[in-house]
Amino acid sequence: MSKVVNFETVDDYNQFNNHETLHPLVSIIDFSKAHPRTGSKMNFNLYCIFLKEVKCGDLKYGRATYDYQQGTLVFVSPGQVLEVENKTDLYQPSGNGLVFHPDLIKGTSLAKAISEYNFFSYNTNEALHLSAKERQLILDLFAIIDNELKQSVDKHSKKLIASNIELFFNYCERFYDRQFITRENVNQGLLEKFEHLLNTYFSSDKPNSVGLPSVAYCADQLNLSANYFGDLIKKETGKTAQEYIQNKIIDVAKERVFNIDKSISQIAYELGFKYPQHFIRLFKQRTGVTPNEFRSLN
Repeated sequence: MSKVVNFETVDDYNQFNNHETLHPLVSIIDFSKAHPRTGSKMNFNLYCIFLKEVKCGDLKYGRATYDYQQGTLVFVSPGQVLEVENKTDLYQPSGNGLVFHPDLIKGTSLAKAISEYNFFSYNTNEALHLSAKERQLILDLFAIIDNELKQSVDKHSKKLIASNIELFFNYCERFYDRQFITRENVNQGLLEKFEHLLNTYFSSDKPNSVGLPSVAYCADQLNLSANYFGDLIKKETGKTAQEYIQNKIIDVAKERVFNIDKSISQIAYELGFKYPQHFIRLFKQRTGVTPNEFRSLN
């Protein structure tokens, strides 16, 4: 069983990486200062973003495993557990990282914005792959934050540090938008797979046994986190994954409504609705008419 290392404070993480604690709530990490180590399971009560420059084993988050490449940026939020697998021999960590306690951003604009950064909910196999130019910009931002940590603490310190962290996250959002476009080889065929998944779902008995397909269910079937999957679908189609699913429901419903041997309620249950009125409401929202009116018109 892997050793579990718990990081409750920034100082815990600094000690793990052989660093001096300049600020109790935030630190910039140079992993080359850490002592050689083997793989371990790490439980975070902190926000941690790290850019590693050496292959250090397979990172596992939940059920997904990611063969960790050089030049990738991984985001960890409080409550997440990361495990470095397949690394029993000693290795020397390398690269840089940012770690901060949630208390650092309380009362700042970042506290309100941080929930909007979906990449904290991405799996490690959905890490951010940086170009050389992007990597240098990340290192420059880390350097600005590190320089601020080395200054004497004053009334501006917290705001400046939090503002630079927010700027860093805003750039990461831009880089992820770029990644959704440039990594077409990785995401190629996602829409086709999504469409096939929905077609297969509605031609099976799953709607009766499981109900309507959720975004989380579809993402799981496609081995993606719900947020990453949702962001990819939004970039590709301009629609949310939920809207895409609902469009498919209506397409299937339109075909089945023509079967006059079945009542509208029967069709609703067959599609996975718990209550026929929910089906009728959605159908009218999307088509402008009720299922019965659609049947009569056609």
